[in-house]
Amino acid sequence: MSAKARILVVDDERSMQEFLEIFFRSEGYDVVTAGDVDTAVMHLENDDFDVVISDIQMPDRSGIDLLHAAYELSPESVVIMITAFASTETAISAMKEGAYDYVTKPFKVDELRIVVDKALEKKLLSSENRRLRKELRSHSRDRSIIGNSAGIRRVTELVAQVADSKANVLISGESGTGKEIVARAIHKQGARCDKPFVAVNCAAIPETLLESELFGHVKGAFTGAVQNKEGLFETADGGTLFLDEVGELTLSVQVKLLRTIQEKSFRRVGGSGDTRADVRIIAASNRRLDEAVASGQFREDLYYRLNVIEIPIPPLRDRSEDIPLLIGHFIEKYAMELENTVTHATDEAIARLVEYRFPGNVRELENVIERAVALSRSDVIDLDSLPPAVLNPASCGEAPRITSSEGIDLEAMLNEYERELLKEALQAANGVKKNAAKLVGVSFRSFRYRLEKLGLDHPGDGEG
Repeated sequence: MSAKARILVVDDERSMQEFLEIFFRSEGYDVVTAGDVDTAVMHLENDDFDVVISDIQMPDRSGIDLLHAAYELSPESVVIMITAFASTETAISAMKEGAYDYVTKPFKVDELRIVVDKALEKKLLSSENRRLRKELRSHSRDRSIIGNSAGIRRVTELVAQVADSKANVLISGESGTGKEIVARAIHKQGARCDKPFVAVNCAAIPETLLESELFGHVKGAFTGAVQNKEGLFETADGGTLFLDEVGELTLSVQVKLLRTIQEKSFRRVGGSGDTRADVRIIAASNRRLDEAVASGQFREDLYYRLNVIEIPIPPLRDRSEDIPLLIGHFIEKYAMELENTVTHATDEAIARLVEYRFPGNVRELENVIERAVALSRSDVIDLDSLPPAVLNPASCGEAPRITSSEGIDLEAMLNEYERELLKEALQAANGVKKNAAKLVGVSFRSFRYRLEKLGLDHPGDGEG
């Protein structure tokens, strides 16, 4: 590897550049030199290097700045620092920021040769490990994304394409389509698969707590902050942070999230110092974020930061050919969990489920099958095992026409239609309002308000 290895030497002293260039060329390396950080960054943008050797102290920007740039532009490059200041603080700082090693001026060339040789060995080993992991992943694709429809095949293709990328991903789709499953598949197939996957539902955490949840806080930052708390960005360090329902973030939290993405660092609530964050962000929303941008509810700059690559997930009604496969998967899953003997569904039950529109998408289908398995008294799911919402779905029918001067009562018709949809959602969710709210794509608070308005909010109905 040494005969083909490429080295970038960065030092503001021309004599040091020339010395190292001559030395490493005589060792069989390909060498490029730069006298400042900006020139070095230009080289990193346009070429690949196995090793970067940089002085820490330079007039314009420091070697630490170059270290950060190399991490972004050429993450596979191994960085070695040269310093004339033999202090523990300098060495620890460089190593903490990701440098492989450092040497102190004046140094012996044999010492530097050994460090470079070991760095190249490390790079070769890391490259081989990445290749083997990628090969293993390609032979064991994630099985949680189930379906053979054209829409789902497109989703699985996109997952495979973006898995090893560092780019942020936005997953769009209706509530219940399986956005978190897709996010986990991206993580599991990517280079960060052995690092944490941390998921947070942005709509489920109160605004007053969300900033602390994401970024952590220091002791005494606010009432109740009795000790330092690590945020989810720290928990996910090196891995993936999944921001579900990102469209529900308030504008103030959006500003802080944007800064974290841009600066690759964050500050705990009440803290004074920044912490670097090596986190890949996958966001998801059941709202049209471009419409939220147009209405001023979502920052345009944050939208473009999150939506580098978009993966749209089709609703279940648009891929009904996948329903039999999903039925089989969920029967197997819940028969095992519930220690039941159910093995399959009848053709009639499958046909009825394929005909049903599933406003709650895959999540609703899973709920239906779990219920059917739990209630089944035999080894088969038949029509009697299905809930009323599936057997007798509310029919929209033909849109009414205005045929006389008397007209129609639009408000009453809309209320009746909404009442039927809410009743259907409650039936599909077994009366649990929070789950029913998810099925129709509204907040729990909005769902309760609609129930009260239409006279459907009965005491004792399930909240959890």
